[in-house]
Amino acid sequence: MLSSGSNFLHRNFFIIAFSIVIVGGIFIYGRHVTTNPRGFFIDESSIAYNAYLVSRTGHDEHGQAWPLYFRAFGEYKNPIYIYLLASVFRLTGPSILAARLLSVTAGLTTAMVLGLLSFHLTRRRGVALIVMGSVLLTPWLFELSRVVLEVSIYPLVLSLFLLCVQRAAIRSRWTWSEVVPLALTLALLTYTYSIGRLLAPLLGIGLLFFVRRSGWKGLLSTWVLYALTLAPLAVFNLRNPGALTARFSLITYLKRENSLRQTALDFLRHYAANINPWRLLVKGDPNSFQMAHVDGAELMLAATVLLAIIGACLVLRKKRDPWWLFICYGLVVSIIPASLTQETFHMLHLSPVPVFLLVLSVPAVAWFLAGNGRRRALLIVLAAFTLVQGATFQRRYATSADSVRRLHIFDAQYPNLIFAAALADPHRPIYLSDAYGIPGYIQAFWQATLQRVPLSNFVHLPVEDAPPSGAIVITTKDICSGCNILAESPPYTLYIAARSERARSPLPDNAFRAEISVANPPAHLSAGAPANVTVSIKNRSEVTWRGRDWTADPFQIAAGNHWLDGDGKTVINDDGRAPFTRDVRPGETLEIPLTINAPSRGGNYQLEIDLVQEGVSWFGLKGSPTLRLPIVIK
Repeated sequence: MLSSGSNFLHRNFFIIAFSIVIVGGIFIYGRHVTTNPRGFFIDESSIAYNAYLVSRTGHDEHGQAWPLYFRAFGEYKNPIYIYLLASVFRLTGPSILAARLLSVTAGLTTAMVLGLLSFHLTRRRGVALIVMGSVLLTPWLFELSRVVLEVSIYPLVLSLFLLCVQRAAIRSRWTWSEVVPLALTLALLTYTYSIGRLLAPLLGIGLLFFVRRSGWKGLLSTWVLYALTLAPLAVFNLRNPGALTARFSLITYLKRENSLRQTALDFLRHYAANINPWRLLVKGDPNSFQMAHVDGAELMLAATVLLAIIGACLVLRKKRDPWWLFICYGLVVSIIPASLTQETFHMLHLSPVPVFLLVLSVPAVAWFLAGNGRRRALLIVLAAFTLVQGATFQRRYATSADSVRRLHIFDAQYPNLIFAAALADPHRPIYLSDAYGIPGYIQAFWQATLQRVPLSNFVHLPVEDAPPSGAIVITTKDICSGCNILAESPPYTLYIAARSERARSPLPDNAFRAEISVANPPAHLSAGAPANVTVSIKNRSEVTWRGRDWTADPFQIAAGNHWLDGDGKTVINDDGRAPFTRDVRPGETLEIPLTINAPSRGGNYQLEIDLVQEGVSWFGLKGSPTLRLPIVIK
């Protein structure tokens, strides 16, 4: 009986092990999918709401029929994920569960595709199982699978592309059965996430590694077919100049005034920061508003990175196989798009990196499995360490669900504290009033969709408009003096507008008199780095400066700053802004925080702080003294 059972296990070991890995992956990826993260991030709501509209009407929220890119919040979202989600919603109806399960499915499928790729490379089932397990336990890929973002499917699309490349790499001549999948997966890389508009062409160039074996005809055919798939992108750019680069222009250090040398140094500095092993293995993404990441957690497992390093050494030490040269090249160029921005080690922009590292671990796993008892024992130790570290991360991720930071980022209290209270109030319509950069209206539209509340109950106000007196309002603006506040969950406030907005008017010339000071100003700043200073402002005029009820209103008074060089010439004319938070009477002092952004080039500078009445004048131009602080930029 024992012998029969042993034979059964031996004959079916792979099927049993594969089933355990898949079931374990489904459990890990699928559990608590709607409650961890708890809530729905504002970008998730935008994607889900537009996917729902497309699934029902074929139009986005702005009425555009079957858009190539979806306009949202001053940028354009990529189409592949939204149309996939629209297909899901067409079958299931709109829900957070269905949306999150799409990302979960992409994460699980990524593991299976990379497992299949590993088997094709080594013809060893054990290697495929180990790689699949590593993929499922990788924190980076797991976190991407828990949110509803375009980038959530990028590792899957890249894995499919690599599978097509591997299939083509073993052919002595590329036919259409190789050319078409390569070109189409390159197109998917381009249209799935913004970094793909640079990364996909770089990977396409990397196919040159296979020319010696497969010839030019197949490669040129791939390039031509891929170029044809870019025609819609080219047309969109012609019709919407600058639309797809608007967001990039805000976060990049690339400036026309920078010299080529300075740009090259900036690139090398950011590239080095994006391969920081401390961030990779210990502390993770440093960006404070990175919604996908558990703050301070690792992104890659130590054993996986060690295996990737060993794998790279193995393939580069032996004969130079074009496939492995391409993988090494792909890892190097996958860091380039992220290195063109000032956002250091941004896990979304670097999302291709874990895929290449996992593929590079394949030859190391195969080498350990093919070796003697010591090698296999060491592999068992690495596998055990992977399981322990993966389990530790999962526990940390589970406990993060109720952290104040993640509850805030994912607007977890919005449905019950803000939206439900707004619906319970008898006033109609509900006005949605947003500050620049915080488009909270989309949360109301998405919640209305989920709860089947007609959108006729809502009025989305332009940023500069105030709601009528007595209206019920959901706002993301900072100030609401004189209003009856019903509920607050930053950045959202639910209130009843109790009075009309004050008359808007420019200040008289004799009101432009201020005394400005800063306690403990910084003496040094890193190039391109942001910093906060507390500005003390005294009203030296005989006129009350009005704090506006709406932060984006005309004639708002704010603190701001310029950057001057050592000779006093203006280098950056308009940098930070800090609107007044209240009225300031003659002789009164107001302290407000001002965020400044250091110039991108090192040197000796002067930080000039001044006041401005928007649409009227800087106080300094009216004769009011400004504050100049010497600061060294390194």
